[in-house]
Amino acid sequence: MKQCLQSRHAITISVWLIICSVCAAWAHPGAFKHPKDVSSFPADAVTSWVNLQLKIAQTTPAPPPVTLRRCVYTGVTLYESVVAGMPEYQSIASQLNGLGALPSAEKGETYYWPASANAAMAAITRSFYPMTSPANKASIDSLEAANVLLYQKVSKSDELARSAAFGKSIAEAVFNWAKTDGNDDKSPFNIPAIAGAWLPTPPSNMPASLTNWGKNRCIFIGSDEDADEQKPIPYSTDPGSAYYAQVKEVYDISQSLTPEQKSIALFWADDPDGKSYGGAHWLSILNQLLIKEKSNMETAVVANVKLGIACSEAAISIFKGKYRYNGLRPVTYIRTVMNKPEWNTLIVTPPHPEYPSGHAVISAAAAQTLTLLFGDQYKFTDNSYNRLGFAPRSFNSFEEAAIEAGNSRVYGGIHYRKTCDAGQNQGKKIAQNLHDKIRFKRS
Repeated sequence: MKQCLQSRHAITISVWLIICSVCAAWAHPGAFKHPKDVSSFPADAVTSWVNLQLKIAQTTPAPPPVTLRRCVYTGVTLYESVVAGMPEYQSIASQLNGLGALPSAEKGETYYWPASANAAMAAITRSFYPMTSPANKASIDSLEAANVLLYQKVSKSDELARSAAFGKSIAEAVFNWAKTDGNDDKSPFNIPAIAGAWLPTPPSNMPASLTNWGKNRCIFIGSDEDADEQKPIPYSTDPGSAYYAQVKEVYDISQSLTPEQKSIALFWADDPDGKSYGGAHWLSILNQLLIKEKSNMETAVVANVKLGIACSEAAISIFKGKYRYNGLRPVTYIRTVMNKPEWNTLIVTPPHPEYPSGHAVISAAAAQTLTLLFGDQYKFTDNSYNRLGFAPRSFNSFEEAAIEAGNSRVYGGIHYRKTCDAGQNQGKKIAQNLHDKIRFKRS
């Protein structure tokens, strides 16, 4: 009971801080001029909602692909709820797989775009988290209401009502689209009974998870075209084989793990344990950058939708590969073939096949997306897990961070190095496909 009260108190304080930060950004008389374009507003209408969604994702744990699925539809909702106020940009609805036409802003009418985004984000968050705690649901209500009170000081009631109704209509349409993506496919999948095929891993020996995730409808057609070009090393129990060598490397590293390698493995673990952000770690990184750079709302909207699409498409591509190759995890090989039955991984092995590495592919997709947005020499510090006692980690580029995230799985004992290296190429290609295939800006 004490823990529940402490948790609720912590969430209440967090939401209060979010609300205060939004109010501070709008407390200056200059903000009351009622600019029309989205780029004229601060990013707070976006970053405050992302901060809250990160807290909800943390306290409502789910496998990383599930969290990323929620993130991508949230990003599309946000973008489409305000793109009519972004003169250089266009709706991407017709370019997305199976979405079709969305509600349109009324011609000749004015909209207060933060109010549209606020209503859209509140609605889509409620839709994706019906199972979350009462405290989290109250936080959604509180943030939405606080923003409405703020907007009432700078916009007329009819304009606010019109803006909110439009945002809600976009959220409803996107959520209905999301329902048909196949994520709930529970049809059975049988791992082939061949040498080197995946087996349940200790300590829980759970059955294979997300076996049909790779069949989910992609957000855009061709998202992983030419991405999965490398195949895993052929299975072998021969001590002289390349396969044996890659497993031995994992074992050898585990026997002489440095404090830095251990810190890296634990920092990037991102387990759905109620403490970390899981699949949303890179969304946390982006949100930190947007706040640090004092970005405008348009920049925040575009960055969030692009990052969400890249990471979610990466997750689908990953699981398509996992159940194509059905690779054996290091712990199984080390305990059986190498005859070291007491050996354990530093971090818990997820219940699905080894190849490709989710961390490597998702991180590379995220890094390439952020590189295209912020540049290839953007230095940053990730403070995602300061609250958990982890020291902030600083990087000279997004690619450097992605490589570290991939290597963390080798240090953790759950992936082979070749798997993580190949994942870097796969993730980059997915992000590049997004950049090349989806036209956000008007011609």
